[in-house]
Amino acid sequence: MTVTVSRSEVRAAAAGVAVTFGLNGVAVATWFARVPAARDALGLTPGALGLLLLSMSAGAFVAMLTAGEVTHRLGPKRTVCVAVLAVSAGLAAAGVGIGAFPSVALTALGIFVLGYGSGLCDVAMNVEAAEVERALGKTVMPRFHAMWSLGTVAAAGLASLVAWVVLPVTTHLVVVAVLVAGGTLAAARTYKLAGEAEHGRSSGVLAAWREPRTLLIGLLVLVLAFTEGTANDWVAVAFIDGYSFEPAMGALVFAVFVTTMTFGRIFGTIALDRWGRVPVLLVTMVLAASGVALAVFGGSPVVAVAGVAVWGLGTALGFPVGMSAAADDPAHAAARVSVVAVIGYTAFLAGPPLVGFLGDEVGVLKALLVVPLLLLPALALVPALRRPVAGGVKIGE
Repeated sequence: MTVTVSRSEVRAAAAGVAVTFGLNGVAVATWFARVPAARDALGLTPGALGLLLLSMSAGAFVAMLTAGEVTHRLGPKRTVCVAVLAVSAGLAAAGVGIGAFPSVALTALGIFVLGYGSGLCDVAMNVEAAEVERALGKTVMPRFHAMWSLGTVAAAGLASLVAWVVLPVTTHLVVVAVLVAGGTLAAARTYKLAGEAEHGRSSGVLAAWREPRTLLIGLLVLVLAFTEGTANDWVAVAFIDGYSFEPAMGALVFAVFVTTMTFGRIFGTIALDRWGRVPVLLVTMVLAASGVALAVFGGSPVVAVAGVAVWGLGTALGFPVGMSAAADDPAHAAARVSVVAVIGYTAFLAGPPLVGFLGDEVGVLKALLVVPLLLLPALALVPALRRPVAGGVKIGE
């Protein structure tokens, strides 16, 4: 579908998408940064914590199964509005389940709803972001994902401060939930490029499941999502357990990861436009694998934290480039992004319990080595990212 828009509308949509990414990152990272607090408050072992984290991944996976159809039927704007209400409700419920009324069941329900809303929002905002990228005629998708990372940096820094001043977890999560809902609802008003709801035409999701390129991109995104998600879920806990860091310092290690990942997403677009997706992704995936190994075997806390920084830098471009590649053809963007997201989010289902169970046997820090063991064989999938001939959004004068 071709949409005629003005340049001012493109700029407004770009700003709105950026805000949506950023606030989604704030919501998700607020939970990730308080995982150690949840573990302590609920008295969980690494294996039990892994099962709890599975609740959020399950919510996201359920969302991904229908997100393409929902986005096709409602349009990205309405889908984002519905999604953020779920995100905020889930985050607030998790806060109550950790602090005010400690309950594993309530916390699990809260992060399930949080994961569902985040997954639904993920597809819708990526569809709109792909149209913005196409309208601008240059690589900007990683910069939108950088806004997500900036949101996680802000949330991790705030969580560290909150842990230091011992502000109740419930208060922290509820306040963030309210702010995320208000900001995202305002940002979604600028969405125009991907069009409104489409009721008369099939979404094409079933057809997308039979496309070899889409499936290969999905498998690559699965590994890259596992690489990123393992850090989100476990890096703070790994450094608390493996290097005897205090909880506030563990949150700062997570902040190091998301800071370097953000840097890579902001400036990696230059490399992508100059050298292309395939060579850039090959290099960054090797960097990520090397960073994990350094974090585990670095010996000293300083070297290990440096490894986390390299890990974050190497992880930066994988997920956004995969989403951008899935949306190369605007006519099938929602369907293909949905399929790639479903496959990719399988990593968030399998990742938490896998690392948790390994952590029960060898410790959480050494369990992180599963990341390079998956990354290196996945290098063979990178050629699927090559850009085919694609249509675009017509920009009005």
